[in-house]
Formats: sequence, C-alpha cells, structure tokens
Amino acid sequence: MALKAFIVEDQPQIRDSLVEALAELGKIEAVGFAADEKSATAWLSDPANQWDIAIVDLVLVPGGGSGFGVLQALRNRPVTRKMIVLTGTANPQVRRHCEEMGADGVFDKAMETEAMLDYCVALARASGGH
Repeated sequence: MALKAFIVEDQPQIRDSLVEALAELGKIEAVGFAADEKSATAWLSDPANQWDIAIVDLVLVPGGGSGFGVLQALRNRPVTRKMIVLTGTANPQVRRHCEEMGADGVFDKAMETEAMLDYCVALARASGGH
C-alpha cells in the first residue's frame, strides 16, 4: 500500500506539482489537500481520515491561518504520523520554531524540495510501502 500524504498549500500550482511529484515517486499517494489552517486542521484531526504524512506550508494567505496553527493543533498526533514543513521562509529561527512545535522536518521551497521528496521516499521505504 502507498504512504498517504495530505498537502497543506494555498498556491494551486505548487500543490499540483507536489501531487504530481509524489505520484511519480511511487508508493506515495496524495489523499487530500487544504489551502487554509481551519480546513487542514479539521481534516487531519478527523479519525475517519487516514494519512501518514502531512506536507505543510507555513504561509496560507487566501483562506487564513498558518501552518504553525496546523502544527500546534496536531502536536499530540500518533508518532507514526509525520508532519513536515515546506516553506519559503525556512530561516534558522523558523526551523527551530517548527521543530519545537513538533515538525518532523523543515524544508525550504526554493532550495530543498528535492530533499523533502527524498524524505518522503525514505519514509515510504521504511514503512515497507506501508
């Protein structure tokens, strides 16, 4: 079975390219997405929804809120569910703050998207394809 990924991203073109990239890697299926904090938190917190990894942008302009709120709301998630941040604002302070809020990884959109995808592939392999 594929690793189930949920994407929190407000820019449709970035979200679509992430869905496509994850699908091309195999063993990772995008099961949903949200463009704002409230929708993301509601979906990720719902026990009926199955997910293994959430890819979270910090700046969620149109719908409001932020990825920090999503991280905060899901701090006490099961350890098997990973949350990684993919943001354009990954300076050292932001990275530290995300890690303090429970992020399993923080990646810069401009320079580390490939590293984030590699992280996802490694998770899929470690789970035995889940």
